[in-house]
Amino acid sequence: MTILVIDGQGGKLGKRLVESIKKSFPQVEVMAVGTNSAASESMMRTGADRVATGENPVIVASRTARIIVGPMGIALADALMGEISPAMANAVAASAAYRVLIPMNLCDTYVAGVSQKSSAIMDDAMEHIRQLLTEMGDTACL
Repeated sequence: MTILVIDGQGGKLGKRLVESIKKSFPQVEVMAVGTNSAASESMMRTGADRVATGENPVIVASRTARIIVGPMGIALADALMGEISPAMANAVAASAAYRVLIPMNLCDTYVAGVSQKSSAIMDDAMEHIRQLLTEMGDTACL
C-alpha cells in the first residue's frame, strides 16, 4: 500500500501529513513528492520512505499510488503560486488513486466553510485514510 503525499512551497503541510501518516499507519509506505527541493527535503526529514522532486515524479507516482494526499491545489493547474503545472494537476485528477485533499484558503482560492489552520482538518484526513485502508482490506497497516 503506497500513500503519495504531494506538496510544494516549503513543504510545511506535506511535513505534517507525512508525520501524521507515519505515526498513525507505520506499516504504510509513504512516497513524498515535492514540487521543489525545499518541500521534498522537509518531507524527507519527517520519515517519508521514498522522496522525489518535480513534475515527472508527480506524474509517475500518481499512476501507482493507492491514495494521494495533499493540499487541494495539487489538483488545480497553476496552484501553489504556479508550482503545480497543468500536467501535474491532470495526473492527480486523472489518477485511479483515492484523493484526500486538504482545503486551503490560499493562492486566490477560497473554500467556503473552511477555517484556516484548523487541526480538525488534519484529524479528519487521518480518520478518512483509516477508513479507506479498512475498506481496501489493508488491515495490516492499521
